[in-house]
Amino acid sequence: MIDHTGVGVSDFQKSKAFYISALAPLGYRLIVELPEAVTKGADVAGFGVPPAPDFWLNSGKPQSPPVHVAFRATSREQVDQFYEAAIKAGGKDNGKPGLRPQYHKGYYGAFVLDFDGHNIEAVFHE
Repeated sequence: MIDHTGVGVSDFQKSKAFYISALAPLGYRLIVELPEAVTKGADVAGFGVPPAPDFWLNSGKPQSPPVHVAFRATSREQVDQFYEAAIKAGGKDNGKPGLRPQYHKGYYGAFVLDFDGHNIEAVFHE
């Protein structure tokens, strides 16, 4: 089981605002934020379904090539809401909500690129 993961972002404030909006339909919230002065390395923001963060942003150089992170949704509607919120927050379409039978029967997902090209997905497994 994965405990937590994260991505590096080139514009911390812009990316933080994007993830606040994009992940809200999935129940994710900004739980903790630590400035570089505290971490001695980068500004960081921890997101998750309260009470614990499991997805982190850190300021600095983004991973190259960009990474893929998939967040589990509890319904198709949540996937749709994630997609709409992420696009509205400035994300770029990388796969509209829909069934992806090539992955498995009942796989319903949507894909959005964040500002650094990370492929962010919401998925519901029926």
